[in-house]
Formats: sequence, C-alpha cells, structure tokens
Amino acid sequence: MNVTIIGAGNMGRGIGTRLVAGGHSVTFVDANPEVAEKTAADVKPSTKNGAKVSTASLGNAELGDVVVLAVWYGVNIDIAKQLGKKLAGKVVVDIANPLNSTFDGLATAPDSSSAEDLAKAIASGAKVVKAFNTTYAGTLLAGQVAGQPLDVFIAGDDADAKARVAQLVKDGGMRPVDTGPLSRARQIEGMQFLHIVAQNTLGTNWGSTIKILN
Repeated sequence: MNVTIIGAGNMGRGIGTRLVAGGHSVTFVDANPEVAEKTAADVKPSTKNGAKVSTASLGNAELGDVVVLAVWYGVNIDIAKQLGKKLAGKVVVDIANPLNSTFDGLATAPDSSSAEDLAKAIASGAKVVKAFNTTYAGTLLAGQVAGQPLDVFIAGDDADAKARVAQLVKDGGMRPVDTGPLSRARQIEGMQFLHIVAQNTLGTNWGSTIKILN
C-alpha cells in the first residue's frame, strides 16, 4: 500500500518505520519540510520488499490509499478540514490522544473521542480508523517490548478500512486487535490516558506498552 503520514515527528517516524519494514511505501508530510526530509532519511534504512520513502508538502501531496494523521488532537481536525474532499474515499488513521491543557484528563466530551470528532469534521466518504495511539514512538521503532510484539488497538465503522489498517500493522510485525466500532475509540483513548499517567509511577520512561496476553 501507499501511505501518507502527515506529521513527521517522533510518532510519524515510528509508524513509518514499521510500515516500510512491512514493505509499504510512505510519503511524509510536515509543516517543516526539513523535518520531513530528516525523518524520511531516518526511515529509509528500514525499507524492505521495494518500499519507497518520499516527502511532499500538504498542498501538492498525492495522498495514498491510507492517510495517517500523526499530529495532536485539534490539529488533526484542522488538517482534515484543510484537505477537504481530497480525503474522500481514503482510509484516515487517527492516532491522537486528546489530553486536556493540564494533562490530567481528556479534552473530549464523555460521549465522544478524538476519532469521532475527526469523523464529524472530515469529508464525506472518508473512513476514519483509530489506531497507534497506545504505542509510544520508541516502542514503534523497535516493534516490540520485552520480546513481545506490540498490540495495536483498532476501532472503526468500516470493515474494509479496518482490514487495511490491520494488514499494515501485521506486515510491520505487530498484532492488530479489532475492538469494534469507532465509538470504541473512547475506551482506547481512555486506556492510553491511564498508560500515560502510569509512566511516572512505574518509571518506564515511555518504553512500556499495553499488551493482552493469554
């Protein structure tokens, strides 16, 4: 698949690394072109099976079949509005954790989530999927924690869109966990809020992951 990652920061780099390692081509888009170029250069050594890495600006990017919004909550909605109809028919992955300004709760309403807010603002025909918000950037670069592959929790209302994201996850050496409809993003985002809060308590320094074992 061809994937566009908007936001070439730490999370964009981590997700991009896993995707190209799975043989998928990635285009990085960032407000700072130098950041996009640096991230692309960092990711290129991980490419396999003919995967390509490139950069583009938001205005001239030819969007891939899957568009990952690797940006903060609020910025994701602004970008979706800016892109407008260009997102129609695309699978749009929301990775945002909607923390409030004091980082002691979520900024979203109790009956919504970052992913659902995005879905309300996005162009008709775009298919929003929640994924990657419980995986920290460093763990994505490694693809595992303590020898265990990362679990990537997925939520969405379109089965085909979720299947595409699940394939990207699986090809990148991780395990996709389908949690159901997009409304389940509320629980996924709440779960990650607790994971974030626990970093100081556990002293894991953003190197932990949420994993279901059986």
